[in-house]
Amino acid sequence: MLTDESRRQDFPALDEMCYLNTAAEGIPPRKVLEALVRYGDDKLLGMDGRQLHEAQREEAKQQLATTYGLTIDEVGFCSCSSEAYNLAALALQLTESDEVIINDLDFPAGATPWLQPSCKANVRVWHAREGALHIEDLVSLLNSKTRLVTASLVSFYNGYRIELPAVVEAVQKHSSALLALDVTQALGRVPLDLAGVDLVVSSSHKWILASHGGGLVGVPSLVSERWTVPAGGWFNLSNAFEPNRFERTVTKPGAASFSVGMPNYPAIYAINAGLNYIQSVGVEAIDEYCRPLMSYCFEELKKLPVELITPERPGGVAGIIAMRHPDADRIYKALHAENVHIMCHAGRLRVAIHGYNTLQDLERFIRALHAELKN
Repeated sequence: MLTDESRRQDFPALDEMCYLNTAAEGIPPRKVLEALVRYGDDKLLGMDGRQLHEAQREEAKQQLATTYGLTIDEVGFCSCSSEAYNLAALALQLTESDEVIINDLDFPAGATPWLQPSCKANVRVWHAREGALHIEDLVSLLNSKTRLVTASLVSFYNGYRIELPAVVEAVQKHSSALLALDVTQALGRVPLDLAGVDLVVSSSHKWILASHGGGLVGVPSLVSERWTVPAGGWFNLSNAFEPNRFERTVTKPGAASFSVGMPNYPAIYAINAGLNYIQSVGVEAIDEYCRPLMSYCFEELKKLPVELITPERPGGVAGIIAMRHPDADRIYKALHAENVHIMCHAGRLRVAIHGYNTLQDLERFIRALHAELKN
């Protein structure tokens, strides 16, 4: 997908580094770094730069809308996915008679707001079996009290990809709940079809190769009233500077209500550039390119004495492969010393494969891992 020359030009940091950790931090292309410099140049104009900042925000919204399959009025920005979920909890104002379904493959940002004392709803856990979330287990939890089901399209923990159409069908058939979906580990890596999803959330510093500081929110207009955040601020209000502003507040509906204060313009410049870069290559092309790399990595890892915890199921794999080993910390440190970058946490090793990775990266990783396992 990238030639040696274009890879070197776009991602010079990868010349010597074997980087397989995009699920934690993406490596930005030069165009993202240039966008951050452009923000600085525009900021030097003082208030005259504000119009340029807003132009970038509108472009980024259009990019995001296209990626989510929504309109520009159905997307917005906040500071991170954690903020988005906490604002979502504020919007729903759940009571003791409500139930929320989370799952044990999810990232804390999407699960913990519903476990706070301020959330009165009863939380039920959709438990994974053999690393996968099974639809029949979700159906057994759904009922007339279910107000929300929240999940990640791709699990940060082991890379499992949920069967989204089946989840949507189950939620709609067995409840009147809203479905919130975190696409952080999918956005920019696998094609998205988000039909039936009521709230879409992503961070910005992983697979779309942008910077920190962005929460990418999508709310279809049909459910915008249910996801309107009743928060104080100004950017989220339609009457922030009107004569009646000290008598009442009028909140913008849906995704716009998640942008409570001044936009994080540096992050927005980076998001715009990152999404533009990804879309110029094509997510479908990235996914197709990465499939044989994923298959190679799976097959080679099966030959090694590690416990694979990513279920190898048709359509159930995105860009992450995870494994366990009792000596994971030592293995991680040894690989890092050889400039082979993966993730390690609590005995779990995780590999993330993106469009800038090569077969040589995977071969180098497997050789290094095999050598350390022999020790």
